[in-house]
Formats: sequence, structure tokens, C-alpha cells
Amino acid sequence: MNRLGGTSRGQTPVRLNVAKVHVPLSAVLAAWAGRRLGAGGWWLLRHPFAVVTAVVVLVAWRVTVTHGPLPILAVVSVIAAVLLVWRRFHGSSFTRLVTWRVRGTWRAATVYRYLWQPAMVTTTLAVRVEGTEYLPRLVSVRSTGCLDVVRVRMLPGQTLADWATNAPRLAQTFGVVDCRVRSVPKRTHDLALWFLSTDPLTAPVAPFNPANTPDLAALPVAVGEDGLVHRLRLLGAHLLVVGATGSGKGSVIWSLIAALAPGIRDGLVQVWAVDPKGGMELAPGRALFTRFVYGDPDDNTLYELDFAHVLEDAVFVMRRRQATLRGHTRLHTPTVAEPLVVVVIDELASLTAYVVDRDAKRRITAALSLLLSQGRAVGVSVVGAVQDPRKDVISMRDLFPTRILLRVTEPEHVALTLGQGARDRGARADLIDEATPGVAYIGQDGMAEPVRVRFTHVTDHHITALTQRFAPRPLVAVVEAAAASVQDVA
Repeated sequence: MNRLGGTSRGQTPVRLNVAKVHVPLSAVLAAWAGRRLGAGGWWLLRHPFAVVTAVVVLVAWRVTVTHGPLPILAVVSVIAAVLLVWRRFHGSSFTRLVTWRVRGTWRAATVYRYLWQPAMVTTTLAVRVEGTEYLPRLVSVRSTGCLDVVRVRMLPGQTLADWATNAPRLAQTFGVVDCRVRSVPKRTHDLALWFLSTDPLTAPVAPFNPANTPDLAALPVAVGEDGLVHRLRLLGAHLLVVGATGSGKGSVIWSLIAALAPGIRDGLVQVWAVDPKGGMELAPGRALFTRFVYGDPDDNTLYELDFAHVLEDAVFVMRRRQATLRGHTRLHTPTVAEPLVVVVIDELASLTAYVVDRDAKRRITAALSLLLSQGRAVGVSVVGAVQDPRKDVISMRDLFPTRILLRVTEPEHVALTLGQGARDRGARADLIDEATPGVAYIGQDGMAEPVRVRFTHVTDHHITALTQRFAPRPLVAVVEAAAASVQDVA
């Protein structure tokens, strides 16, 4: 069959007559004006600060011409007084709503928009097609005291990996300490560049004052790269802590316990501490623990079985709650009668890889696997710390939805803990300075990139204060306190 318009022997080409449409000049001008007005309206919506500034300047000029400078000076004096009072009595909100916004506007104008075109060209993120240069669009700049978050619209065909490869070059171009490339939820064409102008994680972080009723879905345990408090979810989750000797695994565990302390006091949380190192790490806080197991040093045959017993008891609690909650809810709500049980294991490898007794190892592995696969929905969470994340050391590594990676000795440990590509996206845990224990990268299921934080530094003095202030109350006192709170609500 011949193509339309083709030729063959004995046939004539098919002639196509395209109809001509005559458009009046007025319609063309109207369409052009409509496009211009639409583009102008969209620009006004995207730049409200510039519009407000222009309006204020025009009004001030008009008032000055009509009534002189005194009214403007009076208004400026009142605004300055209000800002000073605001800063004096509510410094945190003033910093967040005024200082950081002004800083973001200033940094956007003097740094990022000014250097954007040469930065895109020198990092090969700009594209030139037939003499026309196309640049990724700088959408917005948001700033904190130490971090600039630059929102970018990528060019077609670009991926987050292309930008992550150029992150060191972008940091050098814009004169910052480091650059991290992060995805934007539900915006596949956008990404966020986190530029660290200063690193807030170089100094130790003091422990936070725990809330009277801890939020088990958002426990304050660390400070993030943006200088703000980072919160971890424990209810409905398990936590794996990986780090070399001296990296700060104790900081992670004690930061969690400190955040949970008021709940421990009130009976909403029980900590079952398992310390295979003879209790050396967790012993200072034994007054906060419902159960504290470190093995029987006088009987080698029972030493490892003690760990199996406590894990099997946690499995018993899990199964009993499953029978109670089945058909009623999918996530347990901690109460005094049925508290959140947190099983803290200081050295997980001592229970999974270094156990000598075969029967004890089999029972420990079976109990741990059951807890990690079924326990979090019924309020039995496991927090395990380990130095080596390889499969032959901890075979159930993938059952931890939240993984915390401190300083490690090998780059391969980053992929083993946080997943493939995590190091390329900035999680260079093997390069963490030994002088900054507690600095870690946190990866969670459902999060595209790990977050860099520094956990609080809880000293022996702080632990002593915690045990004196938040030791668990007797059961009678807990029940009376709960009844009193119910009466107050009524």
C-alpha cells in the first residue's frame, strides 16, 4: 500500500490543500495581551513580597508628599518598637518568622540568584540546544541560622543522581560548608538543595528537658543539620543503631531513655534492658528499667539463657496483646495497664553471632525474629545496637524500619545499613570525625534520603539525675495518679 502523497509508476501524487484561516489582527493582539496579563498575574502570585514592598513604597511616597515625613517616621517607630518587644519576649518565633525570612531573601538575592547561571554552566547542569541555553529554575530559597534550603525545578531528563554527583562543586561555587541533595515529596520534577553555611553539629548537644507526657511518635533526641530539634518515632517502630567503637551508640540509647523518662515514671513505658557486656553500659540507669538482664556471671550455662528468657517473655506479651487487640485496632495505644515495652539491647551481635550455646542461640534468634516481625504493632519495640551490620552478624537487619548509622570504619557499612546509593546521596558515615561522637545519619522506610543529626550527650551526672527524678512509681501511686487525671478531665 502506498503512503499518502507517495508516488508509484502510473500514478500521480495526491495533492493536499490546506485550508487557510484568516484571523483578525484584533484577535491576535487580544491573545497576546491575555498571555502577557496571565504571565504578569502569575509573577505577582509568585512574588508577594516584592508586590507588598512596592505598594508600601508607593504609599509612603504619597503620604510624604501630602503630609510630610512625620507620619512615616511615627509608623516606622511603632513597627520597630513592636519588633523589639516581640524579639525580647518571644525570641524563637521572631527568629523563625522574621530573622530567617529576611536572611532567606537576602541570601537568595546576593548569593544564589546572582551566581545561579555560572554555577549551572560550570557544573554542566545547564543545557544548550541550537544556541539557546536552558537553566534549571530556582524556585525559592528558605533559610535558617545555619542552613539554606534552595528549591529547584530540574530540566527534563535530569535526575537526583545528576545533582548529587555535582554536590561538592555546588558547595564550592556558593561558598558553603557542604551541599546535600534531597527529593521533594510528591514533586518528581523538583528537588531541594541543603546548603550548610555553618555546621551546627560540631559542638556537643546538651540533653533536652523531657516533656511531662512524652510523644512516643516524636521523641526529641537530637539536633539536625538545620539547627532544629530532630524527633524520632518509637511507637510502632524498631530501631537499629550501627556504629564503631567510640562513635556514640550510648548517646543514642540514653537520648531515647531520657526522652522516655516521664513515661517510665508514670507507667506508660517499660524498658527491658539487655546488656550482654556484663551490664557495664546500662547499669547506671537500672532504677529506670523494669527488667535488667546482663547474664549470670557465676553460671556459664545460664549466662546466655538469661537473654533468651527475657526475649521469650517479650514474645509472650506480644502474643497476649495480639489476642486482645485482634479485630479492634491495628496499633496499640500504651496505657498504665498495657504500657509500651521497649527492649533495649546494647550489643546485638552478642546475641546473634557470638553466642556459644546452640540451644540459647536458636531460642534468641527465634524470639528476636518474632519480635521484629510482629511486635511493633502491639507496643513491643526493639532498640538494638551493633558494631558490624553484615548479614552474618545480624541476619534480621532488614526488619528494622528505622536505622541509625554513626561513624563506621568501612564505606560498605553505609549501604548495608541505609541501603544502596545512600552514600552517593550524602551519607558518608565513614568520614565522620572521631571528635564528634553522636553524629549519625538516620534512615527510615519511606524516606528517600537519610538525615544527618547529632544525638544529645548524656553524661553519668545526667543519668543519675534521671534515675532520681523519673524512677518508676509504685503501681498504687500510678493508678491513683491516673484516676486523679481522669477526674480532672471530667
